[in-house]
Amino acid sequence: MSTTVAEPRTAAALAARRRSTEAAIRRVHEAITRLRREKTQINVAAVARRANVSRTFIYDNAEARGAVAAAVTEAGDRRTRKLADQDDERDATWRERALNAEDAIKTAHAEILNQRTRIGVLLGQIRDLQAEWTQEAVQRVTTENTTLKQRVRQLTQDNRTLERLSAARSTLRFQDRRLADLEAQLTDAR
Repeated sequence: MSTTVAEPRTAAALAARRRSTEAAIRRVHEAITRLRREKTQINVAAVARRANVSRTFIYDNAEARGAVAAAVTEAGDRRTRKLADQDDERDATWRERALNAEDAIKTAHAEILNQRTRIGVLLGQIRDLQAEWTQEAVQRVTTENTTLKQRVRQLTQDNRTLERLSAARSTLRFQDRRLADLEAQLTDAR
C-alpha cells in the first residue's frame, strides 16, 4: 500500500518541480530579453536578480546557463562592434578635420599673400603722393579740410534746428486739434 501511495505523490512532486523549473527558465529568458532591451550589462547576477532565481539555479541548470552564456557572448560581440564603429567614426572625423584644416591653411596663406601684395601697393602709392605734394598744396588741402569741417558743423546745427521746428509744428497741430475738440464739447454742452 505504501508503494501505490508514494508513486502518485512522487509523480506529482516531480511534475510540480518540472513546472517550477520551466517557469524559472522562462523567467530567465524574459530577464535576458529585458536586459537586452534596456541595454544593461548582462551577467549571471543581473539575470538571477531580474528572474527572481538563485545564481546556483543558473549554474546548475544547463538550459539557463547556456542562455545566459549566449547572451553574455552576444552582448560582448555587440559591444565590440559598437566600439569598433565608434573608433571608425572618430578616425573619419579626425581625417575630415585634418583635411578641413589643410584647406583652411591654404586659404589663409593665399589671403596673407594677397594682403601683403595690397599693402605693398598702398605703401608705394603713399610714397608717390608724399613726393608729389608741395608745401603750398598741403596747406591748401588743410585749409579746404578745415572749411569743410566748419560747413559740416553748420549743417548739423541747421539740421537740429529744423528737427526742433518740425517737433514744435507737430505740437502746435496737436494743440490746435485739442482746442477744436474742447470748443466742440463746449458748444455741445450749451
